[in-house]
This record gives sequence, C-alpha cells and structure tokens, in this order.
Amino acid sequence: MENIKIRTFDQGDRDWLIRQHQEHYALEEGFDDSFGVLVTQIIDEFLHDHDPACERGWIAQKGNQRLGSIFCVKLTAQRAKLRLFLLVPEARGHGLGQRMLQTCMRFARDQGYEGMQLWTHESHRAAGALYARSGWELTDSRPAVSFGKANVEQTWEILL
Repeated sequence: MENIKIRTFDQGDRDWLIRQHQEHYALEEGFDDSFGVLVTQIIDEFLHDHDPACERGWIAQKGNQRLGSIFCVKLTAQRAKLRLFLLVPEARGHGLGQRMLQTCMRFARDQGYEGMQLWTHESHRAAGALYARSGWELTDSRPAVSFGKANVEQTWEILL
C-alpha cells in the first residue's frame, strides 16, 4: 500500500474510530455493545484530558480513506500504554501495522518512557505475532468473560 500517511488523531476522527471498533469487533470477535461503550469512553477521555507533550494518537490514511489507528497514553511517569490499535481488513498484510507500531514506540521512547504495555485478547493472533516480532513479551494471560463472551486476556510489555 503506497501513499499512506500516518497523521495525528483529531476530534474529526472520533466517530469513525468508534464505529470501526464496534463493527470490527462485533463481526470478527463476537463482542457485544459493551465494547463500543469502552472504546467511546477511552476516546472521549483522550480528547478531553490527554497531555499532548507525552500522549498521542495516530490515524493511518490513504487519500480520504482512514485505514487504522494507534495511541500512546501515559500509564505512569516511566511507562506508556498502547491503546486502540486497529487496521481495517483491507489494510492488513502490507506492513502498515509494523509501521504504525514503530511510530507509537518511537514516540514513547522520545518522550522518555522506559517501557510500554498493552492489553489485548489471545484471539488477535496476527497482532500478537507482530508484538512478538517487535520485541514485546507476553507477561500475563488469563481466561475472562468480557464483552459478552469468553476470552483469554493478555498483557504484553516491552522495555524501550
């Protein structure tokens, strides 16, 4: 995929990003509406309270078409959290996910974070493989019922 830019997330991306998460995770994972509620809360909190000096969101875009998102938010003074990493199906398998992950990790490193963590589900195997290839380690895995179905929740971490 050529001519893709990764730009800063802004208020105009809010509804698209919420809708993409709701539709994608309902279709591919069977998540119920509670997932959309969580995503809306995360995005609205980011829009209202984030510190642009050490937190940022990005949108991958080709022309007028948005293709994905990734966010870096402060967890502690030394640790950042990766959130809202999503690629639309047609953008997968072309290296864009790696590029977005590198953008997010570079930003975290440049802001002085010593490490990062993220929370995901075991069913996101392609994402897990990307994290592992990029030096992330799976530090916790546990069964849970979330978003209306049985899942295996995972925590991944990396030192920067």
